[in-house]
Amino acid sequence: MSALFEINEFDEDNLEIRDTGVDLSPDRSRVIARFFVPGHETVGPGDSRATQVINRILCLSESDVEDAMREVDSYFSERHRDLHNYLNDNAELVLANFDSITPMSAARRHLIGATFTNEYSIEGAALCNPSAVLHPHQDTSGDAKFVMSVRGIGEGHISSISFRTGRVSPDGTVTIDEPDRFPVAADGIPGQHHKGVFHAKLEQLGDDPEITRLVLDPLLPRFDTAALDAQTELLAANSADQIDTAKTLSNLKHLARSSYRVDFPMLSTISERVLWPQSPAEAKGMEDARFVRFVADSGESVYYATYTAFDGANISVQLLETSDFKTFTSSPMAGAAASGKGLALFPRMINGKFAALSRSDRETNSIAFSDDLLCWDESTSIQVPEQSWEVLQLGNCGSPIETDSGWLVLTHGVGPMRKYSIGAILLDLDEPQKVIARLSRPLISPSLDRRDGYVPNVVYSCGGFVHHDTLVLPYGIADQAISIATVSIDQLINAMDFE
Repeated sequence: MSALFEINEFDEDNLEIRDTGVDLSPDRSRVIARFFVPGHETVGPGDSRATQVINRILCLSESDVEDAMREVDSYFSERHRDLHNYLNDNAELVLANFDSITPMSAARRHLIGATFTNEYSIEGAALCNPSAVLHPHQDTSGDAKFVMSVRGIGEGHISSISFRTGRVSPDGTVTIDEPDRFPVAADGIPGQHHKGVFHAKLEQLGDDPEITRLVLDPLLPRFDTAALDAQTELLAANSADQIDTAKTLSNLKHLARSSYRVDFPMLSTISERVLWPQSPAEAKGMEDARFVRFVADSGESVYYATYTAFDGANISVQLLETSDFKTFTSSPMAGAAASGKGLALFPRMINGKFAALSRSDRETNSIAFSDDLLCWDESTSIQVPEQSWEVLQLGNCGSPIETDSGWLVLTHGVGPMRKYSIGAILLDLDEPQKVIARLSRPLISPSLDRRDGYVPNVVYSCGGFVHHDTLVLPYGIADQAISIATVSIDQLINAMDFE
């Protein structure tokens, strides 16, 4: 039988890696409706052609308008919930810039909205980088429900984060639910800002620390955009002719847009919700979300995810937070350890501090600690490339998983011909900067018949979870499809070489 992955020989260790049969490919029919301005296309500069387009629609006869809307409804209504409400909202957006618009029929207004709307296939190019956590609401069936985030890539190589749900039975059988019909992306609203992050980010950008202090020192440790605006207006009024001040004000406004909140409609389900880029820092994508169920010392839990924001030229790290997968907040992270890709949070605090795996030097696994979850000043390398299959670089495959024996970390190693494989190490529970065991060979590597895709020769995960003794590990194949493997935690740890 053809395997979805290549399993290395661990027969002597009695290690069985099971293929669950899950095989998710990009579903190009999963589309979201987006506001579209002709002339402001994704590729190439241009001026808005909104005025000409609206005037053409206003010149149409009412019968032509009604015929056009019947065609829109026939072609698109089965792909979107409340299509007319969305078209009406888009019409309001574009008509707000026109001073004198005569009263018009609902059909004409909807046609204007439809003309300023386009569909975006969130998985049109690729589906990859899964991360799975236990669902916030479990039932009494004995199965474990889970939520799996996925990275969808569409036109223009823009990445978004969406979700699937599934179950794991007591015997380790994994099933994925069919996603619901109407993907939807909600607009963000301004969020809360963190003073420490602003100081760190502005220092990285080379802003004058005296000007930064003038703006930030009077603010509370957590502040909103209105409070920031009041401070920047005072500074601008007193220092309008200073170049350094203008630069700092611009950076402050840009940074403020990186904190936001997204609330999805009550009628939407988890599998319909799409986290779409909201800020300039992520204009070209939200990549590699690593979700973790974080349990505070009080016993309360919340879900965090670190992800890479990409603006087309630069990357930065953002933190998502949610308790219900309906309302999300996103905040920028700062510090040397939170640079680059691959930050993954531990599921609880360690010795009074937040902890995270990092790959800030781009090639080794390291560990970092923080007092506030958002600022990560430095990291310590804990694993360097040693084996042939990891000579190019190492990284993590999601947040550490707590076991009785230690913190289980799934790793990725990149070797010759940029082939990615998944390995594992074990960290000390109390001193996670110590590696106490590791697999000598990859756990999973690309199979010969499943190595081709958007990015060939890659198997990659952004995180799994444990149900009883079963590790449930979703992983991407060639950035083209997603599968899920399971393995016994005890068997996996017993197959490691202890130091």
